[in-house]
Formats: sequence, structure tokens, C-alpha cells
Amino acid sequence: MKLYELGKLYSGAAAQLAGIERVVFLSKLSDYGINTFRLTEAELTEDLANA
Repeated sequence: MKLYELGKLYSGAAAQLAGIERVVFLSKLSDYGINTFRLTEAELTEDLANA
């Protein structure tokens, strides 16, 4: 999880390293206070505008 938090691994690779499914890995991040999504405010605004 630390490698994911530091941006060294994407969620799929981090999950594989941990030996769990990606969806399980993503759901466990909040247990450790790690944000699942890494969008900046500008990226989020752009995504909302394109929705």
C-alpha cells in the first residue's frame, strides 16, 4: 500500500504484489487512510464537465 501511496505502483500492480484482487486492494486503502482516487481539483472539474 505504501508503494501505491507514493505513486511507485499502480493499483493493479500493488494488488498483485499483495496477492489480492484489485477491487479488494482498492477497498482496503481506506482502512489505512489512503486515498483511492488521485485527481486534482482541475481534473475532477474537467471530468464533471465531460459527464
